[in-house]
Amino acid sequence: MKIVLLGYMGSGKSTIGKLLSHKKGLEFIDLDNYIEEAENMSVPDIFKNKGELYFRKKEYEYLNEVLAQKDDFVLSTGGGTPCYGNNIQAILENTENAFYLKVSIPELTKRLLKEKDERPLVMNIAEDELPEFIGKHLFERSYYYNQAKKVISCDAKDPQEIVAEMEEALV
Repeated sequence: MKIVLLGYMGSGKSTIGKLLSHKKGLEFIDLDNYIEEAENMSVPDIFKNKGELYFRKKEYEYLNEVLAQKDDFVLSTGGGTPCYGNNIQAILENTENAFYLKVSIPELTKRLLKEKDERPLVMNIAEDELPEFIGKHLFERSYYYNQAKKVISCDAKDPQEIVAEMEEALV
């Protein structure tokens, strides 16, 4: 069983993915960690030293590698993963179990403010500008996120509730 999680940063892909993989007895793969291990460099360093274009090409390669070589896993993608190259098509062609973890702008703002220092994309954005930044990004990315076979609204739900809802929707 291949399960792929999509969503904006802070939507809970890693948290939910780990819980779901543990519950289903499946391997958990974080695509960013997979890329970091393969490239022997952190994602921020790849961006800084080799550029976003290089990163997106590698992301496409490694996403397809995971989808082709592994059969049973829960994969947490990066927030931008489905929006580049043919990544969303690759995901949809390889599994019926693609989930968009949908979180509202106010909730994402609250979550990202708590972890602003660990998130290079938002660390230099002023607190009062964060909701607009997130909203703009979500507007651009929602076309891709909403192609997931299943959309799970995550506001006001604890991780266990979300996992239970996902388990019911698995094909």
